[in-house]
Amino acid sequence: MDGSETGWGRQAEPAPRWRALLDRARLAGRGAEHHDVDHRAEETPEPPSETLPRRAAGTGWTGRAQAVARPADASFGAEPAYRVEATYRVEPAYRVDPRYGGEPAYQAEPAYRAEPEPRAEPSWRAEPEPRAEPSWRAEPEPRAEPSWRAEPVRPPEPAYPEPPPRGRGTASVESRYALLDGGYQPEPAPAESRYALLDRGRYRPEAHPVPEPARIEPPRIEPARVEWRAPEPETELERAAGVLRRELGGPRVLAFANPKGGVHKTTATVLAAATVGSVRGRGVLAWDDNELRGTLGLRAGSARHARTIRHLIHDLAQIEILEGATLLEHLDDYLRHASDGSYDVLAGEESPRFAQRLDQFTVKRVLELLRRTHDVVCVDTGNNVESPNWRTVMQAADQLVVTTVPREDAAFSADWMLDLLHEEGMGELADNAVTLISCPTPGRTPLQDDLERHFATRTRAVAVVPYDPALETGSSIEYHQLQAETRQGWLKAASVMLEPFAR
Repeated sequence: MDGSETGWGRQAEPAPRWRALLDRARLAGRGAEHHDVDHRAEETPEPPSETLPRRAAGTGWTGRAQAVARPADASFGAEPAYRVEATYRVEPAYRVDPRYGGEPAYQAEPAYRAEPEPRAEPSWRAEPEPRAEPSWRAEPEPRAEPSWRAEPVRPPEPAYPEPPPRGRGTASVESRYALLDGGYQPEPAPAESRYALLDRGRYRPEAHPVPEPARIEPPRIEPARVEWRAPEPETELERAAGVLRRELGGPRVLAFANPKGGVHKTTATVLAAATVGSVRGRGVLAWDDNELRGTLGLRAGSARHARTIRHLIHDLAQIEILEGATLLEHLDDYLRHASDGSYDVLAGEESPRFAQRLDQFTVKRVLELLRRTHDVVCVDTGNNVESPNWRTVMQAADQLVVTTVPREDAAFSADWMLDLLHEEGMGELADNAVTLISCPTPGRTPLQDDLERHFATRTRAVAVVPYDPALETGSSIEYHQLQAETRQGWLKAASVMLEPFAR
């Protein structure tokens, strides 16, 4: 081993500096001329010998430190290495570079670290010398104002030739500037020369008036002339629609009656409700109060359910105690509605098995309920004038509508009913009734003229509605599918019915 490798195949730590010195001292006698001199000694000059370090005194460490020196290499021919006991392990200060054999001179550490000489602190801190303030603040030298304001230098005025002697005020415009200094009194100078005269102190505003700009008169606007024109006369249809839109002073019940069947009671009830509802938009109801099997529910409204007056009477006690929107919501479950939503329908009993006669007390309760929810109630009465149901509707009606067709039997039945009402103490209702003549066929017959003259003497008014082919089939009635002439006739007839109540 040459001192660079250990026995375990790892790089050895470099030998301490004193190890080399000890080997040279021990081999000084016989290895001086040895032929196998270390090649490092030839290449590197021998450093000066140093005295071997003495064994240091104990440091108080109780253990024994094993020497870290390796045995001498056999190439020197020296005696076998011995173990040097040391009381402490000397760690190398640095790693020896194998490129050179000599060790650098050991740099002796001073016994103490020289402290830097403290910087002398002055016994007092010199305060900065205060800036000398002048005892007085020099005021800026005022700018010398000239005792007089220099007039701006004007370019010399051109010399005008001396004008020939003329009379005062006759000088031409070209020479008046030259004559100003000679006492010439010019005519009133125009606006462009007054500024030059001001500088000379000779301008007098009153002598040189400034012409005022031309005054532009605003255009004179004549006040609008309001001419009163008489309003155009209202047409009969506009007047009829206006009557239906007015307030009626409360809910009104219209009773359509004639003891004879087939005189258009159901048709008149549906079309009157549709006409009033199309104008007012809400609050109109058609009730089929026929004791037998009524057909109003089939000809009017959409059959969204099968409930009739029988179902309403069954739940009448629970419904009539309700108020406001809750009442309308619950009553709507028993009503049918027109296709256009202009009116509601309370259908009569459509099954003969459940047909029953309504007593007087029940009819009053139903009418009172319908008055609370609708403005106009059109009632299709039955044919039995002796039943309490029929008489109760007549007594509660605000307007009686006597329906008939241009036939003698139908007219005779209507005339007899009016006599009966007078006998029963309802003569006022009969006198204020409206006779409605429906034409089942096109054209006008001589009998129609006789009927109009006759019932005009017995009732308040007579209204005639024309024939319409859409009504001849007897199917569902759609108001918007009627002819324009038919709708106009029903509009006039409905206005006649409600005219006494319109406000």
